[in-house]
Amino acid sequence: MGINSESDRAASLVIGPTSLGMVRIYVESDGIELPMDFEPDEALDIANELRAAAEMAMATVAKGAPKNSEKNRGAPGNGNGGGKPDTKHEGKRGGGGSRS
Repeated sequence: MGINSESDRAASLVIGPTSLGMVRIYVESDGIELPMDFEPDEALDIANELRAAAEMAMATVAKGAPKNSEKNRGAPGNGNGGGKPDTKHEGKRGGGGSRS
């Protein structure tokens, strides 16, 4: 599945700090739990990439590209993409810390 492939799957997304000073992105879908921990500076890099991708998506829509249907909002892999995030961040699986 690519960045431009639509999906009917939905996932729960929780982002927050852990008690160990990491930033956790926690994804849960269809009985699968995926906690990913990042150093704070790496989390800021991810936040910047999300902002850049959102700005590019808004520019794409402003140029007349169709928006995704409301039923797919929040589903993985349903973006109109085509630009950035060109950096892959590999979170450290699980570990201690709290879910926020």
